Amino acid sequence: MLQTLEQEFSDWAFAAFSAAFPDAALVRDEVSVVATSEKGFGDYQCNAAMGLARVLKQAPRAIAEAAVQAIEAPKSVGRIEIAGPGFINLYLDEGWMSTRLEQLSAEPDRMGVPEAGAGRTVVLDYSSPNIAKRMHIGHIRSTVIGNVLDRMHRFLGYRVISDNHIGDWGTQFGILIMGYREFLDEDALGRDPVGELERIYVASSERGASDEEWMNQAREELRKLQQGDPENTEIWTRFLDLSRGEFDAIYEQLGVTFDLERGESYYRERVPGLLDSLKEEGIARESEGAQVVFLEEEELPVCIVQKSDGASNYATTDLATIQSRVEEFNPDAIVYVTDKRQQTHFKQIFAIASKMGVSTRLEHVWFGLMSLPEGAFSTRDGNVIPLTALLSEAQRRAQKLVEGSSPGMSPEEQENVARAVGIGAVKYADLSQNPQSDVAFTWEKAMSMDGNSAPYLQYVYARISSVCDKYNDQFPQLDLENFPILLIEAVERQVAAHLLRFPEALLRACRQYRPNLLADYLYELSQNYNRFYQGVPFLKAEEGTRESRVRLCGLVAKTLQVGLGLMGIEAPERI
Repeated sequence: MLQTLEQEFSDWAFAAFSAAFPDAALVRDEVSVVATSEKGFGDYQCNAAMGLARVLKQAPRAIAEAAVQAIEAPKSVGRIEIAGPGFINLYLDEGWMSTRLEQLSAEPDRMGVPEAGAGRTVVLDYSSPNIAKRMHIGHIRSTVIGNVLDRMHRFLGYRVISDNHIGDWGTQFGILIMGYREFLDEDALGRDPVGELERIYVASSERGASDEEWMNQAREELRKLQQGDPENTEIWTRFLDLSRGEFDAIYEQLGVTFDLERGESYYRERVPGLLDSLKEEGIARESEGAQVVFLEEEELPVCIVQKSDGASNYATTDLATIQSRVEEFNPDAIVYVTDKRQQTHFKQIFAIASKMGVSTRLEHVWFGLMSLPEGAFSTRDGNVIPLTALLSEAQRRAQKLVEGSSPGMSPEEQENVARAVGIGAVKYADLSQNPQSDVAFTWEKAMSMDGNSAPYLQYVYARISSVCDKYNDQFPQLDLENFPILLIEAVERQVAAHLLRFPEALLRACRQYRPNLLADYLYELSQNYNRFYQGVPFLKAEEGTRESRVRLCGLVAKTLQVGLGLMGIEAPERI
């Protein structure tokens, strides 16, 4: 299927309205069909007649009736109703639904999702920790949100270049080099590399706050580093290696990989030429000794691209990065996943890039901050949780859950399942929220077995696996594929209709950069399945009906597995 049902029905609706009112010069975006959210209003609904009433100067109901009668509906539609003032309700044909489910069963790895991004390239910039600083719970949002966008785009056929744009260049390294020479404890560095780097940075910063000569020397060490001084370069390289070792361990736990890992330093040689170009083209102008770009027309603050001392900054590096990515990859879009505090920065950068002639679509996917229930994270208050500690605690809690639910499971299997459940719980606690909302993290919600959580979805998947195992044990002589999928009861039809909406949910989540829309879909599917499971007999049903229901179970399980996989969450067959 090259289109989702929403796309197919929207095309039909536009053609129907156009045929009924050929002189109306309709706009395609004003005529759409969407999946209904409430029972009793069909499976899909079109509300375009209400919006067209003023233009056509007719009653909405009359407009809807004329459109429905203008051309034949798609074969997937069983019946159409005009409801209320002019809502067009579409009901899927049960025979077509069964046939479509059979097709999905034959190609379960895609569940009907079209490769909508084929032929297009997107660069995804996410995670981006800073060298010599621990990744803590507040860093997880960029990493997991970015990784889901990465996975979804690839699944939809896009060519994706994922880039971990590490913060490895800037004024902090002069301070850090001074601290390294004066305060370093090699034993501590061996035990906790990034923790020791953080400590010596704080010690050096505190020394500089009361010692101007210390800060002057730090600036000199930075200058030497930027000019390629061998000793400082060797120290800086050690900072990178130690930090990346810890980052890589966290990424391995999270199941996150990147195509590229280019820090800010990778682009530093492009900066002088970029600055010359900005000046020559009149984009940047001198102001109080600095080079700035005025953005009054864009209603944005002035953006400094070169400081009065001649140093570049994040803005300069980001512009050089855009230049490099456009030249190397010729992408259709470059997407940045960072927190909401960087909104103004990226608006400025994108505006300047446009002035430079960059035509690539630039997107900033910003997200709210994560906090504990008692408030935001603060190093001063001592409530910053290192990400390594968070993931270890998640697995510890999951281990207790698994030991309680499956005491007969081998210790090795319990450990593997606990890892999948614990890591999944942490990820889903973030991904199930609107990215632009601030999130208060609680263990109670993350590890819940009966709410909108990863453990709940994983449990539903495991329960379906158990049903399928019991069927195979009881009826080893029967082949499920020899029995058609039947939609006899209303609850079966409801599950089937929801299964057919998976492509729409995935496309919407990807295009709106909102993984929570995929999470919502999976949670609703699980609820529909539970009503199905509790409402009709499965293994005790008569032959034919029994096999149909087990096959429907299998499609629900596969959709959960694919959907959770796109969120970077495993689906164990036992919990």
